[in-house]
Amino acid sequence: MLPLRLLLLCLVVVVPLVNCQIEEQQQLQEHHQQQQQQQRIRSSGFRVGVGNGGDARSQQQWSQRKLRRAYMQAKYSALQQQQQQLLPGKDYRRLKKQEGAVRLVGGERGPFEGNVEILHKGSWGNVCDDEWDELEARVVCRQLGYGSARARATTRGNFGQARRRYWMDDVICDGVEPELAKCRFNGWAKSDCRGDEAAGVVCHHPGYVDDNNNNRRSDGEDDDDEPTNSIDGDDGPSSAKIRDTHRRGLALRLSGSYARHQGRVEIKLAGSDWGVVCGDGWSMLEAAVVCRQLGLGYAARAYQTNVFGSHRLGMSLSGIKCRGDERHLAECRAHRRRVDCPGVGENLAGVACSRDMADLAFDARELEQSAHLEEIYLHWLQCAMEENCLATEAYRVQRESADWRWHRRRLLKFTARTVNIGTADFRPAIPKHLWEWHMCHRHYHSMEVFATFDIIDSQGRRVAEGHKASFCLEDNQCLAGVEPRYKCVNYGDQGISVNCSDIYKYNLDCQWVDITELSPGSYTFKVAVNPELKIGEMTFENNAATCKLLYTENYARVHSCVMGRP
Repeated sequence: MLPLRLLLLCLVVVVPLVNCQIEEQQQLQEHHQQQQQQQRIRSSGFRVGVGNGGDARSQQQWSQRKLRRAYMQAKYSALQQQQQQLLPGKDYRRLKKQEGAVRLVGGERGPFEGNVEILHKGSWGNVCDDEWDELEARVVCRQLGYGSARARATTRGNFGQARRRYWMDDVICDGVEPELAKCRFNGWAKSDCRGDEAAGVVCHHPGYVDDNNNNRRSDGEDDDDEPTNSIDGDDGPSSAKIRDTHRRGLALRLSGSYARHQGRVEIKLAGSDWGVVCGDGWSMLEAAVVCRQLGLGYAARAYQTNVFGSHRLGMSLSGIKCRGDERHLAECRAHRRRVDCPGVGENLAGVACSRDMADLAFDARELEQSAHLEEIYLHWLQCAMEENCLATEAYRVQRESADWRWHRRRLLKFTARTVNIGTADFRPAIPKHLWEWHMCHRHYHSMEVFATFDIIDSQGRRVAEGHKASFCLEDNQCLAGVEPRYKCVNYGDQGISVNCSDIYKYNLDCQWVDITELSPGSYTFKVAVNPELKIGEMTFENNAATCKLLYTENYARVHSCVMGRP
């Protein structure tokens, strides 16, 4: 009987209590849902009104707010675009001190030109001109809002000495990068460049009115006399041959040094006192003309600073450009009437001359006979990749593909033989204690760029390129009776003795051009040694071989080479 009584007690007492608790939980849940719904209505901007009229008014007010907000956003976007059109040359990230921002400094004609400076770790720094060309200039001009069309690269401190430390060196861009910091380079602050090796650009800006009329006319039409950075081209209407501007001639001397074969370049124009020469863009080519005119031999160094002491003279000329084979400085070009030289106090031209000088001659015949194709897996090219010896596509594959090591690259390989036919040894300009050690190849670099290899299409565009650092500049082969002096082993001295040859065999790393993405066809192939003309020679007319290249799917042939300057 006890179990039956307990069952009846549960039916009478416990079951109603459970039902009450269930109903209470349902009511609480419904109340919570109502509160959430009201909160969503309030947060969405609707005011809870009385009846349908209140809801309609709320919806109308909300629609008006949306229209007003959309109008303000459109107006702000239009204003921002207008500001960007009116103020090109501004990398707006620099206003917020953002990493990788760039700016141009030292330009006189407008904000579209100058030496390139880049922001890294909150500080501005310069970019070295090693490997600097139009591809890098396009990236800088596009980043500054000018577009990449007709971007021109400048080198050798064209807009003055580097004012800050070098953040970037050996910059290699593909021309399509969104910003300069995305290009390949040696690494931040890894550079051995001097103050006169600052890289710069001249961007195309149609809306800028140029007083010298050598960028763009204000009517937007192209100027046929736009200046170029070529050493054998016209320097634009703002410059002319010195003898045409100063018809009564000039006198030339070197001052500021204890030795008569070196010093600060000073010029005396007719009817004027002695004056100094601006160092902007001063190179071995201009120095060679000065040494030749003064009968002091060949140019060993070209200075762009006041290394020969202070002076109290005015500035006579600026913008001097020579081919290097002129007999007198008056045959070179210079700024026509006015002197344009930023940083006048320290931007001075100077030279050091020498009776004996090296003279490199590239062996074009060896190039023609040794050129051939090879395909190699990236696994075996990892050291070469560290020295930027492959095309940009190889680095993209390395970043994006898990099996990148088994992708193959097609390489145009060849042997480069360079003989010193001068009267003095060819030595690196960088002191031995500043040579850079490369762990992967386990060697020192005494020159950042000893040779360049370029493949050019029929339109004059460079479609493939390579470069060679002098990791072992030595006497590999000498004429009978000549004792080799330079060997790279055991941190030995580097150089090329007179009547000796330095030979980079085709089986060495980076002695190639990566042509994996190149389409078959006919091209121009150019190989140049000492391409940046940073080390003096008797002449630069035999430093480069310009050849024809026939490339098919199965083979490549290099032929009909002609010697010339880099």
